[in-house]
Amino acid sequence: IVGDGRLLDVVEGRDALGACRWLAQRPTGWVDAIGYVTLDLSGAYRLVADTMLANAVQVADPFHVVRIANERLDDTRRRVQNETLGHRGRKRDPLYRARKLLVLADERLDDDGRQRRQGLLRAGDPRGEVADAWTAKEAVRGIYQLDDPDVALEWTNELADTLTDPAYGPEVQQLGRTLRRWAAQIAAWHRSRATNGPTEAANNLAKRIKRVAFGMTDFVHWRVRVLLYAGRPDWTKLATITPATP
Repeated sequence: IVGDGRLLDVVEGRDALGACRWLAQRPTGWVDAIGYVTLDLSGAYRLVADTMLANAVQVADPFHVVRIANERLDDTRRRVQNETLGHRGRKRDPLYRARKLLVLADERLDDDGRQRRQGLLRAGDPRGEVADAWTAKEAVRGIYQLDDPDVALEWTNELADTLTDPAYGPEVQQLGRTLRRWAAQIAAWHRSRATNGPTEAANNLAKRIKRVAFGMTDFVHWRVRVLLYAGRPDWTKLATITPATP
């Protein structure tokens, strides 16, 4: 995806090899001119950026950063649920009833919603581990309330150090380690404001194409259709509507 949201190509597989091969086939000057690359915190895509895009600034997509914080919160809630009640969440269980209130942004709740969340935590979170995970999630969201990139980097590193304290649950410590590994990329958003939004839009379109076709097993055929829809080609310059085989 380029800056205007146009899809350049689709490569097969989810590992680093396909993307690295594709970039290796591009002119050196073209690759060197790439200024930013947004990442969804995937290790494979970070490897691509490290290997092939040495001049580009890596930016961790804010949506995926916050999503990981919410996932660790959900993991904590499920573990505490099983440890305290001995079963998965049921509709009458306090933590199950609190699941949506916990992942919802705090500012989107009114006073009644906050009181309900706190009451459910008091009833179902005897050691305060879910509350700790919720606080960690909100602290991660707070990174994006900062304007200064240097302050954001300092805050992210301090938060990572805090969350990896053994006093916290394993899920919160895992979140802290993730923040530590990606601190520079997280803070880079404050300079670039680059996000993965255009990529997600193209990905949704690609999935829609496959859904409309009731599933496609031939990657080449699927790639052609995705590029025709999401690639926004200049039809006047196309000698054929069939892209070259990657």
